[in-house]
Amino acid sequence: MTGDLDGLVAVVTGGASGIGYATAQELHARGARVAVLDRNVATIPEGTSGIECDVAVRAQVDAAIARVADELGGIDILVNNVGVSSVGTVEDADDDEWARVLDLNVVSMARVTAAALPWLRRSDAASVVNLSSVAALNGLPQRAVYSASKGAVMALTFAMATDHIADGVRVNCVRPATVATAFVERMLEGFPDPAKERAALDARQATGRMVTPAEVADAIAFLASPRSGSITGTALDVDGGMTHLRPRAVQQTH
Repeated sequence: MTGDLDGLVAVVTGGASGIGYATAQELHARGARVAVLDRNVATIPEGTSGIECDVAVRAQVDAAIARVADELGGIDILVNNVGVSSVGTVEDADDDEWARVLDLNVVSMARVTAAALPWLRRSDAASVVNLSSVAALNGLPQRAVYSASKGAVMALTFAMATDHIADGVRVNCVRPATVATAFVERMLEGFPDPAKERAALDARQATGRMVTPAEVADAIAFLASPRSGSITGTALDVDGGMTHLRPRAVQQTH
């Protein structure tokens, strides 16, 4: 698939770490000119361009997107990757937590997409890929606010795909299971027994392990590519079988 993005310009939000970093790296490897939008661009992948931007601030988003289009000659691909975790039940989350998570996980995607649409409409290969989660469809414990935000991302994806299909802009999302990133490591630090919680996160995938950032990046690149020109309004699971598989434990025989 190397080279299928030759000549295209891609924007990846939150591309300085985790899934975003792996995605920016993969899009660049496939030939795209990649701009990473992040609050700290000191650790972006080699060969990509970094623009400091807080996606919670519309003025910064508008300026960053305009700069990408000006410096790289347009925008063809947008990956809305920025997201934050939230652990707890509805009793644990106050209004500030709801506002924080929904703004960063959902509204920021609308904010960045709205800014990019004028350039996406001019592209013959326009694609938007949003980061949802298996939490959108599976009731995960202690993830009330996060699950609500990722369910909203999935619904937003379908709505945007409908609204902009006539513009020639494809919109899809990926629904990863738990991905082994620094994001997850920071979340685990909030548990009394991080090692026990890590083992539980591995075990809930049917494959017995967490998903890797590179696996999610490959799925994003697939949806972003013009080779997926008939795929829009789709949610692609990268979940190690978590959503649909219920394998029975293998019994050892002696």
